[in-house]
Amino acid sequence: MSDKSVSNGRTRVGKYELGRVIGEGNFAKVKFAKDTLSGQHVAIKILDKDKVFKDKMAEQIKREICTMKLVNHPNVVQLIEVMASKTKIYFVMEYVTGGELFSKINRQGKLKEEDSRKYFHQLINAVDYCHSRGVYHRDLKPENLLLDSQGNLKISDFGLSALPQQCREDGLLHTTCGTPNYVAPEVIVDRGYDGAKADLWSCGVILYVLLAGYLPFDDKNLMNLYKKIYKGEFQCPSWFSSGAKKLVLRILTPNPKHRITIPQIFQDSWFKKGFRPEKQAFDQNINVDDVHAAFDQSKECLVTEQKEPKDVKPTLLNAFELISLSKGLNLSGLFEDKKEPKRESRFTSMCPAPELLSKMEETAKPLGFNVHKRDYKMKLQGSETGRKGHLSIATEVFEVAPTLFMVEMRKDDGDTLEYHKFCDNFSTALKDIVWSTEAEASGG
Repeated sequence: MSDKSVSNGRTRVGKYELGRVIGEGNFAKVKFAKDTLSGQHVAIKILDKDKVFKDKMAEQIKREICTMKLVNHPNVVQLIEVMASKTKIYFVMEYVTGGELFSKINRQGKLKEEDSRKYFHQLINAVDYCHSRGVYHRDLKPENLLLDSQGNLKISDFGLSALPQQCREDGLLHTTCGTPNYVAPEVIVDRGYDGAKADLWSCGVILYVLLAGYLPFDDKNLMNLYKKIYKGEFQCPSWFSSGAKKLVLRILTPNPKHRITIPQIFQDSWFKKGFRPEKQAFDQNINVDDVHAAFDQSKECLVTEQKEPKDVKPTLLNAFELISLSKGLNLSGLFEDKKEPKRESRFTSMCPAPELLSKMEETAKPLGFNVHKRDYKMKLQGSETGRKGHLSIATEVFEVAPTLFMVEMRKDDGDTLEYHKFCDNFSTALKDIVWSTEAEASGG
């Protein structure tokens, strides 16, 4: 199963050719990739094997992943296969092209009630299906809800977000995890919590955000935020219909014993309007041998990751990757659209790549960022603590053509709105080297 071939200077793992990084966190990294046999485009989540075994998480992760392979739902990003090298574990997942629901809310503000209900139908359908198979997310939020090319919701990382967590003898989870604004009260107090009930609370916060365009619980002071969540202190805006308001209040009930359940949501009059249940068969024939092989130390099953040469140029983007960055075939999506804030931003420049990197470094430091460079990648770390800790931004220079380069900036950590503010300041400071078309230059 070993494969050491590399094409076009790219890294190859098994039959997959790895492309650019599309997501990164403390626990894992996600890369765009192509199946060289079928031509299918996928996303590959990469975990560090040493961390997995050092933290004694291997058996827990293996159980979760075996269960995830059995989760086959149209509103959950599909886990295709699992591989391992000597140092890493790779989760090959469906690649979803429509962006985050978070971006849609940022762009439009509150959604129409019928659109909010449609997304909530798809969310609850998927959550119910996964809970019936013992899979809990524990970090549900709009940033983890993707949209496919048809605008249908897809939950990402269902079952992967909570890999380090373990149930104790009481059958409850005891690790505080998730994003503070979406976390259930029982998670905060650390007396143990039911994963299904905690997920449902997060679904309630998501429904509120869809209908209102802002969070029900928000405070710059973390302790004040937790107090509001624990007491269930929030108000529904005047434009909520009575049915929507009633359902939100029943979900965002601080005492999990009194909180509405998913079967009860299915009977709710507001929820039932236009609802079509999505029935998926539980497929007993799915093979999980790849999962077991990935966690076994036998060398026969290992894939080989062949690294790029040390003397690298900026990664050359192929045609599909360029198109995947934009909407349809309209390459104007490569240029920054200030009306549509995202967790990643891009601009193009005709400035030579080494010079471009230097100018970016010179610009970032006065804005209060520490800079760490490696080849044509640069990590910017905010020196001041923001609303959600230190802002961390990953940047990379890509070659589009011999004299045209694209810079991608991606938020790794910190507050998304603070990231957008940084992008505005950063792009303004670099305006002399940002390439624009004649139409853009003339304001057309």
